[in-house]
Amino acid sequence: MPRLKKRYRAEILPTLQSEFEIPNVMQVPGLTKIVVNMGVGEAARDSKLIEGAVRDLALITGQKPAINRAKKSIAQFKLREGMPIGAHVTLRGDRMWEFLDRLLSIALPRIRDFRGLESRQFDGRGNYTFGLTEQVVFHEIDQDKIDRPRGMDITVVTTAENDDQGRALLKQLGFPFKEN
Repeated sequence: MPRLKKRYRAEILPTLQSEFEIPNVMQVPGLTKIVVNMGVGEAARDSKLIEGAVRDLALITGQKPAINRAKKSIAQFKLREGMPIGAHVTLRGDRMWEFLDRLLSIALPRIRDFRGLESRQFDGRGNYTFGLTEQVVFHEIDQDKIDRPRGMDITVVTTAENDDQGRALLKQLGFPFKEN
C-alpha cells in the first residue's frame, strides 16, 4: 500500500471526520483521480513534438498517455480537425497515490523560487488545478534528453462537497499552499 494512502487512512481521515463533524466515514473527503494534461499547441505545425510530450508524460506518470485531438478546424491557428494537440493521463488507485507522493515530496520542492501553491484555484466543488511550467522538476526526466521544456496542468479531483473541505484535505495531505 502506498505511503501517502496509509497516512490518509490512519491520520487524515479521522482528523477530517472530527473537524467537519461528519457522521459517516464514507462521507469524509477523499481523492478520486488525478488528471495530468500537457497541451502541445506547436504540434499543429510540427507533428514530432507530440511524441516528446507523450514520452515525457509516460515517464512521469508511469502510464501511457491518451492523445488529445482537435475537435474543430481553426484557420487562424492552422489547425485541422483531428490533429494531435496534446496528451493527458488519468491516474486512479495506487498509481495516483504514488504520483501524488512523488509530486509533493520530490517535484514541488525542486521548483526554483517556489513560494507555495495558490490556494484560490479551487473550482467550487473541492477540485484543485495548478500548472507546472517545466517537466524537469520530476526526477524521472533526464535534462539532457528533453527536446524542449513543456508545461503541464495537474487536476486533483476530490469527493469534497465544497472548497473548504477540499482545501482541508489537500492541506492535510501536504500541499504547500501560500499563506495569504
